[in-house]
Formats: sequence, C-alpha cells, structure tokens
Amino acid sequence: MTRPPGGLQPPKPTTKAERDARKAFRQVDAKKAMTEHEIAQKAFSNNRERLKAERLAREAAGPPPPKAKAPKAKGK
Repeated sequence: MTRPPGGLQPPKPTTKAERDARKAFRQVDAKKAMTEHEIAQKAFSNNRERLKAERLAREAAGPPPPKAKAPKAKGK
C-alpha cells in the first residue's frame, strides 16, 4: 500500500454485505446492552426496596437509645 504524497488514503468503500453484517451486529449488541441495563436496574430496585423495608422496621421498633455523654476532663 502506497500513500499519496502529503495525504491519507481514501477509505475503502464497504460492500452491502459488510453494511448488513455491521447492522446485524449493532442490533445484537444493543439488545444485549439493554438486557444488561434492565438486569442492573432490577437488582438496584430490589436492593433499595429491601433496605427501605429494613429501615422502616428499625424505625417502627422504636427510636435508638440516647448515647451517654462522656464527662469532660478538667484542665489545670
């Protein structure tokens, strides 16, 4: 492959078969990405609901006991 002086080679024209193959792969990749995104969103939602239920159960059980303050040391 020789380059023309002072420039880049023009891009190789793609055939219809190559365009169709790329389109098919893009569709498969897009579907896979959407499926992964939906799985991640469902896991996030389930975890958030579980944590919310635990928090509400803790709050319904009663307020936490107040913490005892430590006596301050007197300085000389």
